[in-house]
Amino acid sequence: MTIPVAFYAPLKSPDHPVPSGDRSMGRLLLDGLALAGFAPELASRTRTFEPAGDPTRQDELRRESIAEADRLARLWTDLSRRPRLWFTYHNYYKAPDHLGPDMARRLRIPYVLAEASMAGKRAGGAWHSAHSAADAATRAADAIFCITRHDREALARAPDVTGRLVDLPPFVDDRMPPPARPPRDVGGRTRLLAVAMMRPGDKLSSYRILAEALAHIRRLPWTLDIVGDGEARAEVAALFGPFGDRVALRGVLLGEDLAAAYRAADLFVWPAVNEGWGVVLLEAQAQGCPVVAGRYGGVPDALEPDRTGLLTEGGDAAAFAELLSAKGIERD
Repeated sequence: MTIPVAFYAPLKSPDHPVPSGDRSMGRLLLDGLALAGFAPELASRTRTFEPAGDPTRQDELRRESIAEADRLARLWTDLSRRPRLWFTYHNYYKAPDHLGPDMARRLRIPYVLAEASMAGKRAGGAWHSAHSAADAATRAADAIFCITRHDREALARAPDVTGRLVDLPPFVDDRMPPPARPPRDVGGRTRLLAVAMMRPGDKLSSYRILAEALAHIRRLPWTLDIVGDGEARAEVAALFGPFGDRVALRGVLLGEDLAAAYRAADLFVWPAVNEGWGVVLLEAQAQGCPVVAGRYGGVPDALEPDRTGLLTEGGDAAAFAELLSAKGIERD
């Protein structure tokens, strides 16, 4: 008999219409649970993401979660339909898990987290309420899966959770081996690829650093394909406009189209500003495309340095350019 698991992602549901690394990882965890012999089902699409630091909105989201917990409790009055485990992916101060601890208590089932954080610097600030909820959820978990060493080191500072930490290294679905890679560009140009949503904040910062780095090596023979879209598309287009037809914005690609883009590239390039670790880095490597990335958070855990990828100091466009120039891009 398979064990039913209630799966929940407070930041972004696995069936959310907008692609992102969080959506991809949620789907990977669902697939992984199924392959391990469990029967995972999406428990709720209630989203608690509050990026602006608005205490009023945070309180509204908490009340919405309480109402959702009441709904689920009524749904699962039939003991035969109840999950035997609650699994939450990504609990942090901007998207705290209000549901998991509550439902685990009501149903008397284990509560498990993957990719949790305890951001003490948010205590007392604009996200105080959400931080407190995320912190309480992390402390309530029976087990916490740490996807990167960075996560583990941060959580290990709290003695009351140290004994519940379980390593779960970054992974992608590589059951299908990648087809043969296409030949190099006939003009001898190195084909670069970046895959990321176009939104303000860290993603746009990464695009800025990438554009600045490429400006340093304009003399070298390269082209860049950018896969992604979003509200900051105009800003991204402006950043790369000076490179003319050397840079192409391909929009959103999914499935085999995205896999083909990885296979067609010689290097995956991404400054990775404040990335937790980056699903796209693993996707690129799985398709045989080496990575050049910024050293942030858990990014080092998503590649094998000097074998499947190279790392630069985070946020340093000149260093990024130097690495591409020294090791990444072939000369004419």
